[in-house]
Amino acid sequence: MIPLLGCSFLLAVFGIERAVSLRTARVVPKIFVSRFVEQVQSGSLARGAALDACEENASPAARVFAAAARRWGRPAVEIEQAAIDACERELNHLRRYRRVFNGVATIAPLLGLLGTVFGLMHSFNDVASAGAMGRPDLLARGFGEALITTAMGLLVAIPAMVLQSFFTGRIDRLAIRLDEACQQVIDAISEESLAGARALG
Repeated sequence: MIPLLGCSFLLAVFGIERAVSLRTARVVPKIFVSRFVEQVQSGSLARGAALDACEENASPAARVFAAAARRWGRPAVEIEQAAIDACERELNHLRRYRRVFNGVATIAPLLGLLGTVFGLMHSFNDVASAGAMGRPDLLARGFGEALITTAMGLLVAIPAMVLQSFFTGRIDRLAIRLDEACQQVIDAISEESLAGARALG
């Protein structure tokens, strides 16, 4: 039971940490992103000011935008590659601790089964040493106590699997939102876009 309690404690700690770290307002802050994209598209934000704004915000979205802004005026393919590399680094950072949930979901049922096996062995030994083979009530009570660890293992493993699936889905949604916003920035600061704006001007 002690290792299972340790697993449940780890699950609670890392679950709270991931819930806080993966908030949309922290990863892709709506106000910053919409304002940044609008100013870049309107041409009211220059390269230096864009980098300063990204550094001041310091969110994962801002770091990806900064990687794109450093290639300001370059071909769209070059800017896009820099943004993809930065986005992948940020997503890898957001995916950290995923193995904790996977490990707890895998180990907890095994620890529960191990506890049950040891409990059954102990129960059989107690019944045999007491000469109570004709007492099914003693055997049934021992079985009930032994199965507690299996139930505890499942009670820890199931939330771990749910949390892992939930956080994976949230990261995927954040990645899509970040990619959409970043593509708008790339379209506005690429060499092709700037050349077209100059031609129209």
